[in-house]
Amino acid sequence: MPSSLHGTISHIEVYVSDLKRSTLFWDWFLAFWGYKVHQEWERGKSWIKGMTYIVLVQTEHRYQKYPYHRCHTGLNHIAFFADDKTDIDRFTKELRRKGIPILYEERHPYAGGEDNYAVYFEDPDRIKLEVVLAPKASHDKHI
Repeated sequence: MPSSLHGTISHIEVYVSDLKRSTLFWDWFLAFWGYKVHQEWERGKSWIKGMTYIVLVQTEHRYQKYPYHRCHTGLNHIAFFADDKTDIDRFTKELRRKGIPILYEERHPYAGGEDNYAVYFEDPDRIKLEVVLAPKASHDKHI
């Protein structure tokens, strides 16, 4: 019989172009949502919350010829849940205070549709991130 973790995500590993720059961004972002530093080594760092952890690894120089672009084959974005609209509003204020641009600003906070209260932004390598409070049915919408 499968456990309650059956089929859930264990971890996400992201290769980054500049580990120092990305770590500054992800440290702040993940701490805001309750993640704690899990591991650190010369070429990487990870954070954990519950059973899920997120890992950043420095991309080797020989693989940095082509920068990441979310419209190419591969990862488009990573979405995190918020408990309520207040969390998203408070986080949006922090993004603005830090000078991190809000994607789809003209439609914020309903860029994903009228049932999808969220904020969209990018990490230093332009990986799109989302913090969302939405009913399950709205996960079928893609922006």
